[in-house]
Amino acid sequence: MYRASIDIGTNSVLLLIAEQTEKGLQVLEEAQRLPRLGSMVDSNRLLAKESMNKVLEALSEYVAIIQKYGDDVLARTVVTATSAVRDAANKQEFLTLVKETVGFQVLILSGEEEAKYTYLGAISQTKVESDSIMIVDIGGGSTELAVGNSTNLLRGISINMGSVRFNERFLLHNPPYQREIGECRRSIEALLRATQLRFPSNTQVVAVSGTATSLAAIDQQLFPYRSSGINNYRLNNDKLATFIRLFSIHTFEYLLDLHPEVMKGRVDVFLAGLLILEGVLRYARAEEFIVSNGGIRHGILLS
Repeated sequence: MYRASIDIGTNSVLLLIAEQTEKGLQVLEEAQRLPRLGSMVDSNRLLAKESMNKVLEALSEYVAIIQKYGDDVLARTVVTATSAVRDAANKQEFLTLVKETVGFQVLILSGEEEAKYTYLGAISQTKVESDSIMIVDIGGGSTELAVGNSTNLLRGISINMGSVRFNERFLLHNPPYQREIGECRRSIEALLRATQLRFPSNTQVVAVSGTATSLAAIDQQLFPYRSSGINNYRLNNDKLATFIRLFSIHTFEYLLDLHPEVMKGRVDVFLAGLLILEGVLRYARAEEFIVSNGGIRHGILLS
């Protein structure tokens, strides 16, 4: 049976079309748009008209893609929204626009639900040989941490730190000042400590979302981007530190010119995502992480 899901995030809108089989989800088609719905939501708690219209354009494109698989697949499509919509005072206006324009009923996920579906999606797509796994999903508005094993989620939490939110809050220059980077790191560390999340020392970190997948593509020079070359890719702390240095000292324009395939739509917020990933690895005392293509859009179908 064919199924479709759409994940409306703070920076991205992601489409998944998959066949649900006895062995799990077999991915048929994926798509990504980066309308940045959550632009300035951290400061003013409102979804901007322009951003909402860009999301509607992306959803209209996705309707046409899904319809290739049949009207019944379109009718069963599950559409979720996360941090930006959760935080916005005018969320109802956005939900009504989506319903009236493209016919989708949007389900707003809580932070805990985000962590749950991210966990299910990540472990469904990635091979992890560990009794203790922590999934980290660095979104534009929030970061979800989900701890469990290869079959069960034990605890999932959501933290109000994301690449868009922290870029707007801390990294105010192009390129950012070192003191801005320092303030960002200190805030990340404090928020992680406040979670009091505990896990075994041998916990394997699995990173999903655009920060991790884009980093894996850059490290391999995998252009054009191919999901098959990203999933299960491993990166260590030394590599991450090298990329943080690179993205700390160069302008957005230079970095976009260097890696246009993956930096378009995320170049200005990418460093904030890398700093969050760095903080999570330090908190988990992990030397490396595995990249997963799985995420909310996979988990919501599996649930």
